[in-house]
Amino acid sequence: MQEYLLEFEQVYYTYPGAQESALNGLTLRIPSSKKCALIGQNGCGKTTLFLLANGLYKPNSGVVRWRGEPLSYNRNYLGKLRQKVGLVFQDPEQQLVASTVEEDISYGLCNLGLPDSEIKDRVEQALVEFELTALAERPVHHLSLGQKKRVSIADVMVLKPELLILDEPTAYLDIRHTRNLITTLKKIHQTGTTLLMATHD
Repeated sequence: MQEYLLEFEQVYYTYPGAQESALNGLTLRIPSSKKCALIGQNGCGKTTLFLLANGLYKPNSGVVRWRGEPLSYNRNYLGKLRQKVGLVFQDPEQQLVASTVEEDISYGLCNLGLPDSEIKDRVEQALVEFELTALAERPVHHLSLGQKKRVSIADVMVLKPELLILDEPTAYLDIRHTRNLITTLKKIHQTGTTLLMATHD
């Protein structure tokens, strides 16, 4: 039996003040352990779907399920869900919150209230895995776009999500950085993480 991590059933979502719905009766299943691509032109609702997937938005009607259970929209539940469903935005500037690379990667772990020793170990591991060790002390605003993308993925992966969602991950990247990113994503998938990626390319 195929196991589904994330399911949308007849989901409708309209932005406040908008005339047309962004999602119109969407039904979709994301199978566990797979790599999935969501393809569609700009403005077709890919980002909206992702914001519904980890509970940042709540559907006007229909159901979003995680591992067969409908999402609950209380703060405690959503905090736990967002550890399991990691979302990397198209623009890394929307994601980076701290002053240095090391601080940024530790941010989510600090919010979980983990012991300092575990935070330190997991941040060091992420710095190595994403080839950011040399940049650990670097101010985030001094990084190139490709480096910022790597940091934003490390920010999410340090929480060990079961599903990694990437919104247009190769946007703004040149060929070399795109190839590096694809290599990184292959490694992430090999660890057992399910990938869901949006692209219009």
